[in-house]
Amino acid sequence: MQAINEIFKFNDIATKATISEVVITMAVSFMLSLIISFVYKKTYKGQYYSQDFVHTLVIIGVVISIIIVAIGSNIARAFSLAGALSIIRFRSSITNPRDIAFIFFVMGAGLATGAGLLVPAIVFAFILSFLIYILYLTNYGVKEDKYKTLKITIPENLNYEGLFDEVFESYHLDYKLLSVSTVSLGTLFELVYSVRTTEGVNDKEIIDDIRAINGNLNVSLILDAQTFE
Repeated sequence: MQAINEIFKFNDIATKATISEVVITMAVSFMLSLIISFVYKKTYKGQYYSQDFVHTLVIIGVVISIIIVAIGSNIARAFSLAGALSIIRFRSSITNPRDIAFIFFVMGAGLATGAGLLVPAIVFAFILSFLIYILYLTNYGVKEDKYKTLKITIPENLNYEGLFDEVFESYHLDYKLLSVSTVSLGTLFELVYSVRTTEGVNDKEIIDDIRAINGNLNVSLILDAQTFE
């Protein structure tokens, strides 16, 4: 009888220890994920900020840490979880490479935390967060020369081939005609150019010179997709 009580006592202690480890792991992973998501929010420069994505970063970090705790050193359990996760399909696609990098960031912190490497996980999260913030402050990687999309509407009776070459060359623009399409039931043409402007070039002057040729029809100059995202 005493032996049975000792067994139950031992199991109770083991259960309490396991629960405490899980709670500590979740708490550390949650705090690190919060820090990572805060860095993402502070350094985000795009136009389409998503609060849901910030919440997702926090959730992923905690979930990954618990998955690692659940797997432990059990290979069979690892393969079972891999098979279960392989059936999950995501409807939303991530187009910004920076968002993907932050997902790997929280996954790395979650993996280290779940494996019990709390100090390396904390050091990793703080150092990489600091480096990301340095990149943000220094605006590392920006180019002074910017590619833009230029859309010009012209009447159907104008020959669009080489129509604006003289204007582009007068401003020393690097340009390329990307597409030609009809609009307004075929009564107008829309030309889409990729142009690269240099510092000191006035966009308004370029647009005014183009409007003098296309009969004051619509002209739009749009920054490239990377600027918005």
